[in-house]
Amino acid sequence: MIEISNLTRRFDQVVAVDDLSFEVREGEVLGFLGPNGAGKSTTMKVITGFLAPSAGSVAIDGFDIGSQPLQAKALIGYLPEGAPSYGDMSVVDFLRFIARIRGFRGAEAEQRVAAVMGDVALESVARQTIETLSKGFKRRVGLAQAILHDPKVLILDEPTDGLDPNQKHQVRELIRNLAKDKIVIVSTHILEEVSAVCTRAIIIDQGRIVADGTPAELEARSRYHHAVAVRLTGELDLVAELKGVAGVAAVEQDAADATSFTVLSSGKPIFASLSGLAQRRQWPVAEFHARRGQLEDMFRAVTAGASAGRN
Repeated sequence: MIEISNLTRRFDQVVAVDDLSFEVREGEVLGFLGPNGAGKSTTMKVITGFLAPSAGSVAIDGFDIGSQPLQAKALIGYLPEGAPSYGDMSVVDFLRFIARIRGFRGAEAEQRVAAVMGDVALESVARQTIETLSKGFKRRVGLAQAILHDPKVLILDEPTDGLDPNQKHQVRELIRNLAKDKIVIVSTHILEEVSAVCTRAIIIDQGRIVADGTPAELEARSRYHHAVAVRLTGELDLVAELKGVAGVAAVEQDAADATSFTVLSSGKPIFASLSGLAQRRQWPVAEFHARRGQLEDMFRAVTAGASAGRN
C-alpha cells in the first residue's frame, strides 16, 4: 500500500503540492489528473523520492521514502515525464544497464531484458541508439525500464504520450495486466486514459484534491449525467413541451444545429418518461438517446480556477 499523509512541496513562495493525503492499495489503477501546473508531476517526483517533501510523508509498503529510501525505491518502477535515458546507448544495452543497476546478473538479466522488450514491442529497434528513436519508441523504452524488475508499485507519468492508437491500446492492455498484483498510479492529462485503464481517479487543482472516486462516480457528477439528446425533424417548441415535466432541469439547444437539444436531468433518469411523452405527443424525432456523464465536463467544473504554468 502507498500511504501519502499531509504531503506538501514548496518552491520558494510557490506551493506546488498542498497538504495531500490519500492511500492506494494493491490491485488499484489510480488515475492522477489535473490541469497544467496543478502539481501532478511534482507529486510523482516526491512519491518516488526524486524530490524531498517540504512537509508530510510518503510510505511504500510501510517504508518511508525519506528515512528508508533504498527499501522504498526497490519496490517502485517509475516512468518520468519525458522518459529520460542515455541517448547514445542502444535499446538493449540500456536495458541491460538497468538490469545490472537493479541487481540482476547473467542469464537472469538477459531473460528480464528479453521479456520486457517483448512486452512493449521493442525487438525491432533493439540495436538502435535511443537518440535515433521516435518519441513513441522512446516512451516504450522508458516503460520497459520501469517494469524490468517486476516492481510492486508502478508510477507512470504520461505513459502513452507520443504513441499511436495501436501502441496506446497495447500499453493500456499491459497496464491492466500488470495491475492484477501491483499498485499502479498513472498521471495523465488524457481523460480517455482514465476510462480505459483506471479503477479510481483523483483530480487535483492548485496542489489540492478536488475529486476522488471511480471513473463512473466522477462521470455521474457531470451535468450531463442522465441527460437525453434529442434531434428533431420538424417544428416543435421543446422548451414549452418540457416545462414543468418532473426530473427535467433544463433544455439546451445546440448552437451549431437548431434541431438538436440536450435535456438535462435534475439528478434521476428521465429517458423512459421522456420517451413515453414523445410517443404520446408524437414529437417529430429523428434521434433520441440517453447520454452518459462526461468526465471532461466534470473535470472542467472542479478545476475552473486553474491557470497554466503554476509549477
